[in-house]
Amino acid sequence: MAIKNPYYDASKPHHTPEGFTNPEPHNRQDGDLKRWQRERKEQQLPKPPHRGYEHFISQWWQKAEFSGSEDRLWFLGHACLLLRIAGKTVLMDPVLSARASPLKFYGPKRKTPVSADVADLPHIDYVLLSHNHYDHLDKPTIKRLLRRFPELEFIVPLGMKRWLIRQGARHVTELDWWQEHSTGGLNFHAVPARHWSMRTLWDRNRSLWCGWVVTSADLRFYFSGDSGYSNQFKVIGDKLGPFDLAAIPVGAYAPRWFMSAQHMDPQQAVEVFSEIKCRKAVPIHWGVFELADESLDEPLQELAQATQNNAEIASRFYPLKIGQSILPE
Repeated sequence: MAIKNPYYDASKPHHTPEGFTNPEPHNRQDGDLKRWQRERKEQQLPKPPHRGYEHFISQWWQKAEFSGSEDRLWFLGHACLLLRIAGKTVLMDPVLSARASPLKFYGPKRKTPVSADVADLPHIDYVLLSHNHYDHLDKPTIKRLLRRFPELEFIVPLGMKRWLIRQGARHVTELDWWQEHSTGGLNFHAVPARHWSMRTLWDRNRSLWCGWVVTSADLRFYFSGDSGYSNQFKVIGDKLGPFDLAAIPVGAYAPRWFMSAQHMDPQQAVEVFSEIKCRKAVPIHWGVFELADESLDEPLQELAQATQNNAEIASRFYPLKIGQSILPE
């Protein structure tokens, strides 16, 4: 029986009768996945950080601390962020388990400790999800959040509500690209990203992926989610910017010939910084899981190289330790 997309709108180029797609073409070829996996194994990639995992952790990890009441952003590792805005707290892509996997014994394993478990978090008002990959949507974490905060409101891309309701969520709002949801004095805009979705062998691209813009009377924040480089970033900046603060991915880019369709590299992240009209940004999607061929410390090294000839961007695109926080501009 043919699978039908219940949200299908033929006027939208990212919709298909079966699910969703990226409007921009990609250069993936049949056999590329096997080629990457073979070359990765042959070259024994990824390598450990330059001075080893323990040194990396000592340099780039700290326990998160959530005191105060001012607007502030915490980087909790990989793509997990906590934003305090206008007295509300917004948790993004929470993955606080040992593996980014449906299995407890197999799959990408956390290389750095959790900087704040669910029990350590302040009261959470909203959870934003960018898509359903296991390194961004973790069932055990969601279950623990719902046990502690049963009235959590989830704001998600199209196609994710049903899964969350099965986990016990009571309040779920689904949005398509460029749709907006206003609640609690905040506005949440779902914006385009260049990625894909899948949790099983049977649901590829059945749910949507997106980035998020969160705004209050005093702050405009952009969370890119997981995305390859796209011509949509300038559109987002033109429509909804300028942004006081942004979170832009810099990791899981190697090898570029394979990963560029879904992840941007640090050089592209610097381009995005300018295109979205951003005053201050933090790099995300690094430091926790070894999802691609680069070492854990390579994204920040390449980011430093990419900004070395532009002192203004270098001072405003600020790497945080896992667990560290930053004030908006």
